[in-house]
Amino acid sequence: MTKNLIITGKEDTNSRQHQEIIALMQFYKAFNGRDMDLMQKSWINSSEASMNNPLGGIMRGWKDIESVYDKIFNGKAKVYVEFYDFTIYGTENMFFATGRERGFFKTDESEIELAIRTSRVFIKVNGEWKQIQHHGSIDNPDILRAYQELVKK
Repeated sequence: MTKNLIITGKEDTNSRQHQEIIALMQFYKAFNGRDMDLMQKSWINSSEASMNNPLGGIMRGWKDIESVYDKIFNGKAKVYVEFYDFTIYGTENMFFATGRERGFFKTDESEIELAIRTSRVFIKVNGEWKQIQHHGSIDNPDILRAYQELVKK
């Protein structure tokens, strides 16, 4: 189902049949489009949500997660990622997608190519897929260090 599929958020969600793929497309549309309203709709908006990433550490609850996206969306840097080389596993009311993200983090002074191992967990709430957990890791220590230093500026 996901072989050779790359999700950027620019896809036509009307042409897809798998609701899991549509949920992922909507997340990346929100992220790459810096759309906080759509991002909020993508996540479960409760204390159950959690996000683990190289910049924010472990964030618990939608309000803390929202603050991370607010900094990304309203900061000076432009961040873009696309999801690829992924697999989806799931049940009727839960699925997780595990794969890779590639993209960039760009400021007026610098640009870093991003390579991130990513997993996202969604649960079904009132018939809609909502993200409840995200984990991202940067394997390359030089890229991780440069990314963390740029974000702190």
